[in-house]
Amino acid sequence: MRLIINLILIAVVALLGYLLFFGIKEPIAFGDAKKERLEAVTDRLKQVRYAQEFHRDITGKFANSFDSLKYVLNTDSFTIVKIIGNPDDPNGEFTRIESKKSAKDSLSFLYNNPKSKVKIVLDSLPFVPYGGGARFTIQADTLTYQKTLVTVTEVGTQWRTFMGKYADTKYQRYDNLYFPNNSVKFGDMSGPNLGGNWE
Repeated sequence: MRLIINLILIAVVALLGYLLFFGIKEPIAFGDAKKERLEAVTDRLKQVRYAQEFHRDITGKFANSFDSLKYVLNTDSFTIVKIIGNPDDPNGEFTRIESKKSAKDSLSFLYNNPKSKVKIVLDSLPFVPYGGGARFTIQADTLTYQKTLVTVTEVGTQWRTFMGKYADTKYQRYDNLYFPNNSVKFGDMSGPNLGGNWE
């Protein structure tokens, strides 16, 4: 009888140890995965934001597709304006000199410059890191905002797209602000805002 009780106690202790270990391991694994994946996604979204700003500098508006974004940045040029003299001096003269610089060459220079924070790889821009080939949603338009015509864009994806096995509401028990159906995005289709909702 004593042997049976000891075996039952050993089994209970082993089970409690197992549950305790996995009760600690799962929230840590979730937190690590969330941090790593969110960082990769927001880094890619920052690249897209820079690319959209470059597209707007070249064309005057944001791209409404990744194909358009890639095409313009591969084939078009930035206009560089150099002013000689003071254009604000009513008695002075000034000269305006315009030149063109290839967008593709500019992006290549930024990518290869170790001091540059802008690292844009056009072929990978549409794809959500850890998303298994899923693409970001991208929108762009013009609208009247406070009596001014402005260009707007919004690019993002849902958490569930890149969270893999953690794309479930049960993981809210470890982070009550985690909602897999919410989006990680920058921009806003209702106004001229390029801020990221992770910032």
